[in-house]
Amino acid sequence: MKHRLILLLALIAPCVLIAAAPSRPNILFIYTDDQSQRALGCYREEGAWPWVRTPNIDRLAAEGVRFTTAYGASWCSPSRACVMTGRLPHGIHGVHLKGVTAKGEAFDPSTAPFWPAALRKSGYQTALIGKWHIGQNAAHGVLWDHSAVWDQNVIKGDWYNDQDLAIDGAPPKTLPGYTTDVFTHLASDFIRRKHDKPWMLWLCYNAPHLPNTTHSRHKDLYTDAEVTTPADVFGPRPDKPGYMRDWSMFKRRPDGQPAYGGKSLPDTVRAYNRLVSAVDEGVGDLRRALEESGQLDNTLIIYTSDQGFAWGEHGFAWKVGPYDACLRMPLIFRLPGVVAKGGVCRQPATIVDVAPTLLGFAGVTPPHTMHGHDLRPLLRDPAALTDRAVMMEHIGLRFGDARPEDRSSKEINAKLYVPWWQFLRQGRYKYVNTLVPDEIEELYDLEADPHELKNLAPDPAHRAVLDEYRKRLLAELQRTEAGPVFTPPEPRR
Repeated sequence: MKHRLILLLALIAPCVLIAAAPSRPNILFIYTDDQSQRALGCYREEGAWPWVRTPNIDRLAAEGVRFTTAYGASWCSPSRACVMTGRLPHGIHGVHLKGVTAKGEAFDPSTAPFWPAALRKSGYQTALIGKWHIGQNAAHGVLWDHSAVWDQNVIKGDWYNDQDLAIDGAPPKTLPGYTTDVFTHLASDFIRRKHDKPWMLWLCYNAPHLPNTTHSRHKDLYTDAEVTTPADVFGPRPDKPGYMRDWSMFKRRPDGQPAYGGKSLPDTVRAYNRLVSAVDEGVGDLRRALEESGQLDNTLIIYTSDQGFAWGEHGFAWKVGPYDACLRMPLIFRLPGVVAKGGVCRQPATIVDVAPTLLGFAGVTPPHTMHGHDLRPLLRDPAALTDRAVMMEHIGLRFGDARPEDRSSKEINAKLYVPWWQFLRQGRYKYVNTLVPDEIEELYDLEADPHELKNLAPDPAHRAVLDEYRKRLLAELQRTEAGPVFTPPEPRR
């Protein structure tokens, strides 16, 4: 009798699991800005600062799956366009960007078919709260049933207090308060509403984007936290491409320590992490809203950022370099019954994987071909590594309509110009091609050299690996139908 009972339970258990999994879950898509995975406690194995405390976000990871390696696009706006299309920048059309806060930016819905429109058509209620930054028009009523949009083109003062938001397509008005808290409040209010259909909320925090406008309740956090200075903050780097050899955004103080914006590197890093503390508190508030409204386990929670942010590595206080310190962001999924609990996935992913994955959970066919991959099989079994290649690129503020002359444009700031680049990551190696004629390539063994300090490309012993990875990059460009302007030139030998 005992053995029959065990057999019966074994047969029933999978059915119970499937029945408990929602067929069309709500989706809470939390999207931060410039957040390195090192700013989360759950990423300590991947090099997070040992003193950071993010209990609410860490809890999401403990109850779901986190990816150890996830790459964002190189700038805020291109990354958001990647999210909205599921495509790499070279495959996006109809998006026109002119600068960080330039007027006249826009996207054309007829040639840039962002997927929230398809989600609405399928029966979802869609909402956007926070930073939009893909042109002046956030397309309320086309993409969003509800919106509270902070447009970066109307930044006020310190970026974080008393900003102007456009509510449901109305003209912007000032909402008093600290923006991280304001966005959390608006999102919690939306979650608690009575919903007669599944919903998707894209919550876009501005934190921890500079400037480091810390809320007063966090001003004393991490005061004595130790911050290690990266080995190559000043260079020189003779084995890297020309623009990187003496690159540094830091000034050397009389004591030899690096400073950025007039403040020491340690002070800047501590302040950066104080911004994350407000986000973590917000995630706790959002969870309570889901719990108290009975929606927690019927809601897919995605937590990620538009890209990472380097603090001294390779001289950067920025995100536009092709290096892991610049681009690696957190990527966490939680949905009981579908997403494994406490899973850690070591298959690299990119920001373009989010859209097909989200749509897959919603049961919606992508409205166009996407470059990203549906991550659901890995979320069910994080150990089922595929050894799939991932690619990312930096083409400035350009997209699929770029011209050859755009490669040399000095966008944003000529003094901080980073040329176009592409990288391919697969297995232990990462290959980087700078789209500059007669320039050297880069090849890194990320197992032996996780900080990408030694370029193996000039080493004849690695010539076969270099040639193989160049072929793999070209194959990925072909798979994603990149135009001729994105074909890398012949490298220096």
